[in-house]
Amino acid sequence: MTKTLHGKVHGRTIELDEDPGVAEGQEVEVQVKIVPATKKWGEGILRSAGGWTNYPEMDAVMEKIQQDRKLERRSPMEQE
Repeated sequence: MTKTLHGKVHGRTIELDEDPGVAEGQEVEVQVKIVPATKKWGEGILRSAGGWTNYPEMDAVMEKIQQDRKLERRSPMEQE
């Protein structure tokens, strides 16, 4: 019997997406084929940015953070 299953590697363990239908303890032979990523790098962060859509105060919050960071970067002489 040959069956193609998908899963994820965790160290020396492969977690399968579905039950292989094999008896517990049955010896099997495994061939590993790397599945290329279907998403482009950085796509996840771009999708998550939409989470702030319903938070209209976000621009003001980010501006405050930026101003605070500018103050932290000033030398002690500039802060007097």
